[in-house]
Amino acid sequence: MKALTNANENYLEAILLLGGDTNGVKSVKIAAALNVSKPAVTLATSNLLEIGLIEKASYGAVKLTERGTAIAREVLEKHTFLKNFLLSIGVSEATAEAECCKMEHYLSDETVDCLKNFCSNHGVNIWFETSAE
Repeated sequence: MKALTNANENYLEAILLLGGDTNGVKSVKIAAALNVSKPAVTLATSNLLEIGLIEKASYGAVKLTERGTAIAREVLEKHTFLKNFLLSIGVSEATAEAECCKMEHYLSDETVDCLKNFCSNHGVNIWFETSAE
């Protein structure tokens, strides 16, 4: 499978948060969640369909495949941890949200795991789990 772009990961995460792991999600809802145009969603979902991360029904609803769901959950877990980590060190809500969205794409799983271990080993209680389960 070719490498996913940051945008691909954002679409998978948005689809997961909109319930696309269990139900179909309309493109207009994805567009609203990501603040993009419907044609942008059509283009992105065509790419995700081509690489087997979503299914798209004839009426346009988008649903994550098992592999798409797994990737989306990984991205969301990283996002959730990084946001909570930033909040725990005093970063404002708005800044934490904006910056964790950037960090989740660039920090390796190894680095995030080390941050989690550091927090655990130093008594920093940060919620690691995601809410989209």
